[in-house]
Amino acid sequence: MAWSENSRGALFMSLAMAAFTCNDALVKSVTSELSIPQIVAVRGVMATVLIYCVARYMGVTLSAKAVMHPLVLLRTLFELGATLSFLSALAHIEFAAISSIMQALPLAVTLGAALFLGEPVGWRRWTAIGIGFLGVLIIIRPGPEGFTPAAVLAVIACCCTACRDLTTKRIQADIPSLTVTLFTSLANTILGAILIVPMGGWQPVSTYALGHLAIASVMVFAGYQAVIQSMRTGEISFIAPFRYTGLLWALAIGIFAFGERPNAYMLVGAAVVIGSGLYTFYRERKRQGITTGKAAAAPPA
Repeated sequence: MAWSENSRGALFMSLAMAAFTCNDALVKSVTSELSIPQIVAVRGVMATVLIYCVARYMGVTLSAKAVMHPLVLLRTLFELGATLSFLSALAHIEFAAISSIMQALPLAVTLGAALFLGEPVGWRRWTAIGIGFLGVLIIIRPGPEGFTPAAVLAVIACCCTACRDLTTKRIQADIPSLTVTLFTSLANTILGAILIVPMGGWQPVSTYALGHLAIASVMVFAGYQAVIQSMRTGEISFIAPFRYTGLLWALAIGIFAFGERPNAYMLVGAAVVIGSGLYTFYRERKRQGITTGKAAAAPPA
């Protein structure tokens, strides 16, 4: 049975979430040894070499004209902001907690699609978006007892990632995904290398850390490719909810790899965010069904 574009996009998004979550866990495991810029640079070198080799093997033309396209540059800028803010937060808060905050991403994407791409959003979905962001506040607990500044970095990472995904949707189809992925990885590597000295200097890299970052580079390559393919294949409103599969991975890894015990605030907040996101997905499906029905019932011109 042939897969629809939305089905293939959903599969790519699910694979991307698995790859990114495993990458995040590997990176978190070495944050006690290396600074964030050094992690970005070391992982970036390995990922960039891997992506370049794959691109050459597949015969993809890596043209300077494509990477200098304004939308590719804008997407890369958002990616840099997302990488630095997310990894900085990852080093200071629990693995499952930051993943729960990132579950607001589909809501942020829906919000951005309404504000910047002109996609119609009714009052029910606006309400769901507001409730979803309330769920984020439950997770980060903005008070003297539960709040940590690193949680703000996670929220910034969520916003930057949403902007990145919306920009990806607007990039022309004739620009290969591998070109976008390679340029993004190279930009991350360069930025990490620039920030190493001002943010603590170079630290010796153990075999343990190098091995984890090598595997992470493979995961981040797979994640980059899968998320680009997903955003360029199907409809954003259909694909975005499949980001929630990443939370299942994060909870399992947090419990079994890092010995975390998710608290009630995190679980309730995550449930509110996911419930709001799934409701926006339901409303979008219903709206499209009504639109399709009206178009089918309309008399021929």
